Amino acid sequence: MKRTAWCALGAAALAAAPLPAQPEWTTTDRVLQAIWEEGTRRSQLEPLAQALLDSLGPRLTATPGMFAAQAWAVRKYAEWGIPARNERYGTWRGWDRGYTHVDLLTPRVRTLEAMMLAWSPGTAAPVEAGVVVLPDVADAAAFRAWLPNARGRFVMISFPPPTCRPDENWQKWAVPADWERFRQERAEAAQAWTRRVARTGLTARDLPVVLEEAGAAGILTNLWSQGWGVEKIFNARTRMVPTVELSCEDYGLVYRLAANGDDPTLRMDARARFTGEATPVSNTLAEVRGTRKPDEYIMLSAHFDSWDGASGATDNGTGTVVMMEAMRILRAVYPRPNRTILAGHWSGEEQGLNGSRAFAEDHPEVVRGLHALFNQDNGTGRIRNISMQGFTRAAPVFRRWLAAMPPTVSDSVNIQDPGLPSGGGSDNASFVCHGAPAFGLGSLSWDYGTYTWHTNRDTYDKISFDDVRRNALMVAMLVYLADQEPELLPRDRLTEFPANQQTGQPGSWPACPPPARTAAESTR
Repeated sequence: MKRTAWCALGAAALAAAPLPAQPEWTTTDRVLQAIWEEGTRRSQLEPLAQALLDSLGPRLTATPGMFAAQAWAVRKYAEWGIPARNERYGTWRGWDRGYTHVDLLTPRVRTLEAMMLAWSPGTAAPVEAGVVVLPDVADAAAFRAWLPNARGRFVMISFPPPTCRPDENWQKWAVPADWERFRQERAEAAQAWTRRVARTGLTARDLPVVLEEAGAAGILTNLWSQGWGVEKIFNARTRMVPTVELSCEDYGLVYRLAANGDDPTLRMDARARFTGEATPVSNTLAEVRGTRKPDEYIMLSAHFDSWDGASGATDNGTGTVVMMEAMRILRAVYPRPNRTILAGHWSGEEQGLNGSRAFAEDHPEVVRGLHALFNQDNGTGRIRNISMQGFTRAAPVFRRWLAAMPPTVSDSVNIQDPGLPSGGGSDNASFVCHGAPAFGLGSLSWDYGTYTWHTNRDTYDKISFDDVRRNALMVAMLVYLADQEPELLPRDRLTEFPANQQTGQPGSWPACPPPARTAAESTR
């Protein structure tokens, strides 16, 4: 057998291995024991993640990828006997990503690592053009005088990182004095670039628009993530010409060629299709109706959408499959809950929590009857921090729930009591602002911020399935234990807050901003 086949079989066997038995954990609660058995011996996490991340791929709001994933989720829930639906809340700018091919033609030939930003226009056909760097002008008038030089060229508008080695690599190998000098010089160069942009009289958001109006062939950017080979992929501002992210290494190469008079020429073939300014967008909801208290709700929450630089694996594919697996486990071992169990897979989180904010606004009955919401949205790591979100009587209840779980699931979880209410960041904030008990389940880092958060490397292989399995077990057990509570969680909340560190003004409970239900509303 070929070595590659052996590697594939070995990886599959490792991924499918269940969590080890826990002889030190005993419980008289048959449902908790059944959750453990179902989640460890019959876990569906790997096939769920493979289908979602490999077969379907990224889930940018209002794209075919998102619609296909939502249809898949509804079908998967139906296979488990769980009613599910896609509930429309607004519209967004529809877009379909094609391929991005960029080649350096002169002064030498090289295929570059490149990707269009989300919602970027493409090219109708391959475009060959020279490259020019954003000039270092005296003021806005000088920049306006320079603008004709952008016509027919690709314009580089980002700071060129002087190194694509992570800082930890420099710290490990460089002479300390050399590293300190380099670090200072880099910081000064970055500040000088910021001043260069400011002297155009434009913001970083408006600069690409003005350049395309001046006839630029395209915009070249770089947003390096401070790790080996990792780039952040966000959205374009241009509406007529492509905005393309070059890798740190290739951006630096093209920049140096242009800055040193080598007159680089690029050929760009970048395809994309806009599918309508008013493309419908929805949340995906799955529901198991309560038998005794159907108007009280326990919610599982994770945003379904992603940026599309990669597969959206840890942001937030892992949170999505955790909630789906928890729902599957509960349906199998606890099919008749007292309260209604509702899973919310939100759209539009990356554009401002729009899906969950719209749901909270559209369903006041759920907000009123919400017993507890458990939201997960920060990577593949096992859950280690749960803030009480300013609810002053919630911590003892959580400690009791966690104490009932096996140590491998709940050990070392830090309860932040009472914590502070979240005003944004993730979808639990959409409910906290209404005074409803909604909690974020914070995970260990696994270098999330550098290597997978909104990057071109957020792929299936970055998942730690042992940790994700523990998280699914914790969520299923939290839902079951919450359902056993005779009364709703108390909503007593903080009345005194520390001062805002930026303004110095006294803090307060967060307000509920209106959701952006159209792309046009996102700028308000």
